[in-house]
Amino acid sequence: MPTLQELLAQKAEIEKQIIETQRAERAEAIAKVKALMAEHGLTLADLSARAPAAPKAAKTAAGRKAPVKYRNPATGDTWSGRGLQPKWLRAELAAGRQLSDFAV
Repeated sequence: MPTLQELLAQKAEIEKQIIETQRAERAEAIAKVKALMAEHGLTLADLSARAPAAPKAAKTAAGRKAPVKYRNPATGDTWSGRGLQPKWLRAELAAGRQLSDFAV
């Protein structure tokens, strides 16, 4: 069984090998990127150029208001049915009314 000192020495050697391998792989990746840039006539400015914006027609549903599903006829307050129930609706339900009484 190896001693603590031997294990620590092995660890130091492995960490040194990891660093050397990382440097070599990074240099290889940089060389590949440079070769591809030269092959396709790209510059650093080409790499930092922004991608064209997505068309506005492709908007998602995020940011749009949900349609009203419940309305208080006495006050006109509304709720879409999403998120927490509003106070006015909780109070009415606690008083014995049904959710269907407020459906639009």
